[in-house]
Amino acid sequence: MTRVMASGVFDILHPGHLRYLQEARDQGDELVVVVATDATVRRRKHEPITPENMRLELISALRMVDQAFLGSDGDMFGVVERIRPDIIALGYDQDFDEREIERTLLRRGMKVRVVRMSKHGEDLNGTRKIIGKIIEWYSSNQSKVKED
Repeated sequence: MTRVMASGVFDILHPGHLRYLQEARDQGDELVVVVATDATVRRRKHEPITPENMRLELISALRMVDQAFLGSDGDMFGVVERIRPDIIALGYDQDFDEREIERTLLRRGMKVRVVRMSKHGEDLNGTRKIIGKIIEWYSSNQSKVKED
């Protein structure tokens, strides 16, 4: 049984997230997903649009996900120690060094293979792109919005 761990923010769920998680699932027999906490999102990316409990609920409901957990705000390797994956699947845009993660985990007594998933490009494949498109639409349609 090969356990795969994937992680992410998953703010404004979109097809890129689904493809990442399916590709991660295809790496093994079980997919465990760690959803970043609001505090982590604020520290590393942006103010989250969707609260952590809602993002966790959405990810938990996906058919390719066997289990989902909320991450921790402290030691990012603590959750890896609890899940004990055989493989960690990184998204194409996650700014972690695969070999450094493997070395750190090995020092902590875990032999885990870290793999980078593919980029799946489509027009609205990123949360920031989706937010940008919404802002652009509202900016150019302000008069219509006020009428509604």
